[in-house]
Amino acid sequence: MRHSIPRAAVLSLALLGSTALICPPARAQVIAGAPAASLDASAAVARNFAPVPDFSGLVKAVAPAVVSVDVHLKLSQTADDQSGNSQNGLPPGFPQIPGLPFGFGGPQQQPQAVEAKGSGFVIDSSGIIVTNNHVVKDAKTVTVTLSDGNTYPAKILGTDPKTDLAVLKITAGHPLPYLELGDSSKVVPGEWVIATGNPFGLDGTVTAGIVSALGRDIGDGPYDKFIQIDAPINEGNSGGPLFDQRGQVIGVNTAILSPSGGSVGIGFAIPSNTIKRITTQLIASGKVVRGYLGVAAQEISPQMAQALNLPAANPAKDGALIAAISTGSPAEHAGLKPGDVITAVNGEPVTNPGDLAADIADVDPNHKADITYLRNGKQQDIGVAVTTMPANPDAAFQQNGGNGPQSQTSQGVLGLTLAPLTPDARNQLSLPAGASGAVVTAITPNSPADVAGLQPGDLLVGIGPVDVTNPSDAVNALTAARKAGAGAVALRIVRQGQALFVGIDLSGGNQAPDQNGP
Repeated sequence: MRHSIPRAAVLSLALLGSTALICPPARAQVIAGAPAASLDASAAVARNFAPVPDFSGLVKAVAPAVVSVDVHLKLSQTADDQSGNSQNGLPPGFPQIPGLPFGFGGPQQQPQAVEAKGSGFVIDSSGIIVTNNHVVKDAKTVTVTLSDGNTYPAKILGTDPKTDLAVLKITAGHPLPYLELGDSSKVVPGEWVIATGNPFGLDGTVTAGIVSALGRDIGDGPYDKFIQIDAPINEGNSGGPLFDQRGQVIGVNTAILSPSGGSVGIGFAIPSNTIKRITTQLIASGKVVRGYLGVAAQEISPQMAQALNLPAANPAKDGALIAAISTGSPAEHAGLKPGDVITAVNGEPVTNPGDLAADIADVDPNHKADITYLRNGKQQDIGVAVTTMPANPDAAFQQNGGNGPQSQTSQGVLGLTLAPLTPDARNQLSLPAGASGAVVTAITPNSPADVAGLQPGDLLVGIGPVDVTNPSDAVNALTAARKAGAGAVALRIVRQGQALFVGIDLSGGNQAPDQNGP
């Protein structure tokens, strides 16, 4: 039978064990029952044991180039309420009190100045600084504080929301220490990395971890290829550098995945090779120019893989299926066709449409991209002369009547998505049996269609004098109106049984963003 030891006895043994470690050597010999020679040997081993390598030297070298970014912006009280940052002037988390500020007869609060903090780092001795776009978005003024405590006003040279990067410039009056951008293509999972920044305003915070994965798409933008890390990063780390063990920047800390809002060991950094390309353009011109192929791509389902005679082991990771090709695009000139599956660009594997969009965007316009693709199950290679991405890359697909999917048509420049009027749709919209037209299925926020007041569920029955019986009619009519130079056109719609006209701007003043269309 196993005997239990009284709790007090266990506690006493623990205390005795701790005491034995700090007693004089003679006493320790008696308690441990070990000869003096072995204790001396143990002491010698302890004295000669090499310390575990640390990052103190690296941190000391890079810290002077890491900065704090302070952003001042003004938000209206309404905006604060909607964002959850303020409750009638009460601190966040304080119970909402109905009637405030009017419940006590006080005046309505005026717009308040709001301050946001982030991180950044110097990449050129002249004072060029990299940070995140979301750190300086909507900024009224930006100031940068160096590691020595000196603060300078900063100018925003350019931003790129699609990669969440921004470039700032300060004038310090003397050369500044700066950091070197490394080669993120050489980063491998499992290697040590160090993150620095100002989480929660704690300047100069350093954390360490490893690279957890590469090429992560978290749905943050059309060109996501993040480095995933487990080095703790939190609010305020945004824009700060991620270092390898050589002290080179291999990423910009940008986002975390967390149910609590704090670090749980899943962080994401923008790769340094992306930073090089984007910042070079922002410094030179304040904007980013991307390559354009002119295809709309989708993932491959197992059924699609079977129909196209493709490998079926993991079709969702085996390439990007071309669903449509825009008229006059580089893809059309090169001979690519709907149904082709692009598997590589310039030797880099393409596993999904996101890879294709990012890889083509990284190609300098007017340069050739070597594309590997599958057609009827056979691999082929082709060189494509990539051009500059237009402001509305998805709009061009709508001029290609036969190449796009017939079940749904998206007018990217207008922010309008149309579908055929099926019997089910006719019943749902309570339309008579003889009704015909194209059903509005989606509207892009802030697009010309949205501004005009179009809504999902509207039935488009005419464009100007032209009757519309299906999405293709709408595409042809809008294309003709644009070619004729019309700045606006009247749409005839049926909404909840009521016929009305809606005027829509064709000038492209409010344009819908591209959606991963390379």
